[in-house]
Amino acid sequence: MALRFYNTLTRQTEEFKPLQPPQVKIYMCGPTVYNFLHVGNFRGPVVFNLLRNWLEEKGYVVTFALNFTDVDDKIIEASKKENIPASEVSEKYIFEYKKDFAALGLRAHEMNPKVTDSMPGIVDFIQTLIEQGKAYVAGNDVYYSVRSFPEYGKLSGRKIDDLLSGARVEVGEHKKDPLDFALWKGAKPGEPAWESPWGGGRPGWHIECSAMACEHLGEQIDIHGGGTDLMFPHHENEIAQSEGALGKRFVGTWIHWNMLNFGGQKMSKSLGNFTTMREFLNHHHPEIYKWMILSVHHRTSADFSPDAVDRAITGLARVYSALAMAESLLPAHGSAEVLPDAGFQKTADEVWTRISEALDHDLATPEAFAAMFEFIHLFNSQVKRGMKPNPAVQGKALVFRQLLLRFGKMLSLFQQSPAAFLHELDDRLLEAKGLQREQVQALVDQRGAARAAKDFKASDEFRDKLTGLGIAVSDTPEGSFWEVAK
Repeated sequence: MALRFYNTLTRQTEEFKPLQPPQVKIYMCGPTVYNFLHVGNFRGPVVFNLLRNWLEEKGYVVTFALNFTDVDDKIIEASKKENIPASEVSEKYIFEYKKDFAALGLRAHEMNPKVTDSMPGIVDFIQTLIEQGKAYVAGNDVYYSVRSFPEYGKLSGRKIDDLLSGARVEVGEHKKDPLDFALWKGAKPGEPAWESPWGGGRPGWHIECSAMACEHLGEQIDIHGGGTDLMFPHHENEIAQSEGALGKRFVGTWIHWNMLNFGGQKMSKSLGNFTTMREFLNHHHPEIYKWMILSVHHRTSADFSPDAVDRAITGLARVYSALAMAESLLPAHGSAEVLPDAGFQKTADEVWTRISEALDHDLATPEAFAAMFEFIHLFNSQVKRGMKPNPAVQGKALVFRQLLLRFGKMLSLFQQSPAAFLHELDDRLLEAKGLQREQVQALVDQRGAARAAKDFKASDEFRDKLTGLGIAVSDTPEGSFWEVAK
């Protein structure tokens, strides 16, 4: 099946055809670094981490650039509040972003260009636009002439005449047309500034990505990504700038992910309804966030709520519990001598085909997850806790483990030791309940002693007490097994 993505530019799902296969060049708009990033800022990195992994699984060679906007009004405001230079603000929060990114277990990008390292290329790009008659100098500022680009609005579907009604010229601006946007802003007293042919100043927001994409990936790129909130005006302006300067199609496929919703509203710093990733990771395992993002389609809005966290915990527990059971049946020193169960392997191959077809069709992760869960249900129906590890059971366990780890590698999920993951997850859930592992184990031991003494009334009372605490107990030939109910 051919790889297909929904292309925002064409408004249809179409076959992916890179410019120079097997090379694939990806550019993703990164954060403006003036504070800790909120959980909504990481939806794109998680989705595009899967995108790159899947492209490589399909045989493509990917070059991936994500930029940092490290000069901006918000950074300047933060520098005043923190009483440190703007450059220190941006470097501080680039470091914190990378710390959160690493904690999520995502793969580093080949390039993370910064605006402040790209000034010569930005100035050259603006100069080209002036020479092409697409931009003009007004005092110490430079503006892009929107009406000079007849296709303006083709990404977002907006029409110039409709935009004009809401456009205005701010005090101090010298635009020829209210629709025009700044490519270069003349320096204001006390603000960071760089030299240019139009005087000291700094770039406008939109020109940065056009210049950095061109400098690091070339004049045309295969995939450009961003949130739906960037479609207009940021990405629309990128197209106008890049195609206006270079006279060729800027991006082959535009992929946009939808927003996270918090309490029925889009999550954003401006609304104040956000949780930073650092805050989230202080209380939750990073795989919970990745599950929340990947279990829904990237083009639909995603719920970010305690219920969504609980659903992620339940889903992860099902996967890791099955993986833990599979690993418990395999030899501790390795599974090289275990032979795959032929019938179960055939089923696994069919499941992988379903997963592949889902991911091939616009990264349809919900369908891929559904196929995985059907496979987990089948495995759990045939392999039970406490079974003796005979060759037939081990053969199924091996096949099951191989498929889930293969799928998990694409998602950057399920790569931890199942036993260690479940232990850590239970510890976090126990902490949230105000319980200690030793307390629970003592109750389980007391129940076990009552069962051994055939005091079933006391045994039932202990079970009821454990159930009331949210602890699930299973009895096996090897003894009682307990975990936090999920």
